[in-house]
Amino acid sequence: MLLRKVSQSSALCGAILRIPPVLSGGQRHAGAAVARLYASQAAEAVLEKPAAVGAEAAAQAEKKAVVTESKSFAVNIFKGQIQTAQVFPYPSVMNDEQEQFLRELVGPVNKFFEEVNDPAKNDALEKVEDHTMEGLKEMGAFGLQVPADLGGLGLTNTQYARLVEIVGSHDLGVGITLGAHQSIGFKGILLFGNAAQKEKYLPKLASGEHVAAFCLTEPSSGSDAASIRSVAVQSDCGKYFTLNGSKIWISNGGISEIFTVFAKTPMKDPKTGEMKDKISAFIVERSFGGVTHGPPEKKMGIKASNTAEVYFENVRVPAECLLGELGGGFKVAMNILNNGRFGMAAALSGTMKGVIAKAVDHAVNRTQFGNKIHNYGAIQEKIARMIVLQYVTESMAYMISGNMDSGATEFQIEAAISKIFASEAAWEVTDECIQIMGGMGFMKDAGVERVMRDLRIFRIFEGTNDILRLFVALNGFQSAGTQLKSLQKALKNPIGNAGMLAGEITKRAKRKAGLGTGLTLQGTVHPELAHSGDLTTKAIEQFGGVIEDLLMKHGKKIIDEQFVLKRVADSAIDLYAMIVVLSRASRSLSRGSPSAQHEKVLCETWCVEAYDRIMRDLKALRSSESKQLFKNMQAISSAVVQNGGVVAPHPLGF
Repeated sequence: MLLRKVSQSSALCGAILRIPPVLSGGQRHAGAAVARLYASQAAEAVLEKPAAVGAEAAAQAEKKAVVTESKSFAVNIFKGQIQTAQVFPYPSVMNDEQEQFLRELVGPVNKFFEEVNDPAKNDALEKVEDHTMEGLKEMGAFGLQVPADLGGLGLTNTQYARLVEIVGSHDLGVGITLGAHQSIGFKGILLFGNAAQKEKYLPKLASGEHVAAFCLTEPSSGSDAASIRSVAVQSDCGKYFTLNGSKIWISNGGISEIFTVFAKTPMKDPKTGEMKDKISAFIVERSFGGVTHGPPEKKMGIKASNTAEVYFENVRVPAECLLGELGGGFKVAMNILNNGRFGMAAALSGTMKGVIAKAVDHAVNRTQFGNKIHNYGAIQEKIARMIVLQYVTESMAYMISGNMDSGATEFQIEAAISKIFASEAAWEVTDECIQIMGGMGFMKDAGVERVMRDLRIFRIFEGTNDILRLFVALNGFQSAGTQLKSLQKALKNPIGNAGMLAGEITKRAKRKAGLGTGLTLQGTVHPELAHSGDLTTKAIEQFGGVIEDLLMKHGKKIIDEQFVLKRVADSAIDLYAMIVVLSRASRSLSRGSPSAQHEKVLCETWCVEAYDRIMRDLKALRSSESKQLFKNMQAISSAVVQNGGVVAPHPLGF
């Protein structure tokens, strides 16, 4: 019977067999160059290999991908599948000792930021006050995740997130100073440093005696890391590298002693003998000589943090300061950024809590037209949406930190989603806070305009949201493409793979007919959230079908379809947000938490609206009208660029 079903579905078999090459080969596309910095290691292997060696490397990468089943929820939705291993139950990862230690830290840190730190003064001075910096050092805030035996607090990712949340609720300028130091500045030493490097550098970094900075961005290199021009040439004796170049917009650049620097290193290709430039990572000390910096940059926001250009002129870097492998700098940079993004979501969930408190206080005390303004529907909708966005962001942050603490290795897409979502949600929440407060919110003394200015950078640094959307979509397509290739391979032996092929054919037939494919979250989500769970599974089924259709249509050229990729990423973001709130609200309901019914309403509200957005985006991806709309946008942009600005003449004619 199974064989008959397979043989009778020749049209479908043919469709699968006709799938064009999916994200493979050695061609270098413009879109790939833009997204390269944020590609996963698997995607990097596929997108980066030259044609001469690409077939073998791609085959190895594909074989590895097929063997290893991903536990990432975000990866699996691109295949139209649900993998709950990393999302249910909502993580509770701290043991009693860790929880007690964290509780002991939360109070003093809160008190410090309420009584000692002055965010308005830091902003006016455009630096963190000296006594604040010293207080932070005394509390151990410069070495939160450095192991205790090396002078740090040895916090887990979840513990770290909780303290970062407090910082984010009070002063993002201080948050950037601390984050640039440990979330990215010396994170490479934690992740890739050898024992000698850790013992040499981490104690002074943890105490705050030395401050660290992450040096990647250059005048000609922003999102495209492959275009960096800084060069480190190894000496003939092999004992040192000579580093030359400059880096721009470096947080802590003017106050750091230790720099994680990325530079091109000429390397001989073992197969061809040709010299090629590969990115390597180095630990560079200011004391090496030849390291200087420019004046502090004048910025829109996060003024308290130091941002400066850093110059490296004939800096002699000892070979033992190579971080990771020679030519392995890309991997180092990606892992540093991927490991730090959850902290941004945690910090901004704290920021949102702070501004929501200001908005609510104003709404409760402000009377207009004889009534407190919180009684009006317009204000109620704003407050409700602000709370929902904060709840989603916080749920993402602690879901990912919990995954990391549980030993998960696949969280890159989820971390990128959390950064995108948190930075955009925090902006929207703060904007609405100002709107609720009216003229008062616009005044400097209210403190919200500073938060607004500080927030604007979060959609830009550590991967612009535009590039990260490409990262989310392309990594998802990478995984879906691997699955389709395995189906092609299975079709070469239909008898041996009859069961698997029959299942795939049935699933696609049901999807085409608008029927459910059997996905369910019943028994996983709390029964009171069954409807929200059903909406999520329906959306995943439809999403998986659209992804497959897009791959069959575009093949590897999907890389260039950025109008499409953006909408795919937006749907993936909404889907991940749905699952994290379902998980968190299910936990609260199961435990009978006092806030359980409130969280249930938050979850239901989010899922209903997210489902509608996903359906709208998926409809657009299938629509011929949307294709024309994309062409219109291209034409409008081209005309404006060619004209150097607005094309239409002034309505008055002059």
